[in-house]
Amino acid sequence: MTTREPRIPGPDHPITIEKTGVRVVARVGGQVVADSTRALTLREAAYPPVQYIPLDDVDPALLAPSATETYCPYKGDASYYSLTLSGNELTDAVWSYREPYASVAEIAGHVAFYPDRVDVRVGEA
Repeated sequence: MTTREPRIPGPDHPITIEKTGVRVVARVGGQVVADSTRALTLREAAYPPVQYIPLDDVDPALLAPSATETYCPYKGDASYYSLTLSGNELTDAVWSYREPYASVAEIAGHVAFYPDRVDVRVGEA
């Protein structure tokens, strides 16, 4: 049995979250999935920065909750959504931490997109 012991970000595994400050648009094919001026940029250790977009700024008609769940010792339990566009489903293309750990509490109510499935552009005009 695996224990779920939360880890605190620190010098060996830094995590920062800040307001992105510009428009962020997520698209699949040419279709806009999300459009926000309220996104957050999460930087974690050596990983590429991730845009967390408020769920309110995502087209709800395209989202379908998934049964998939994963765990991150730094952020908590992640839940997933699939995107349905033009009859095609992108399974588990979107994730969210509904009740993230206190150290990353700002990302509650936000979602992120897998960059190999959804084109997320920062600074769109």
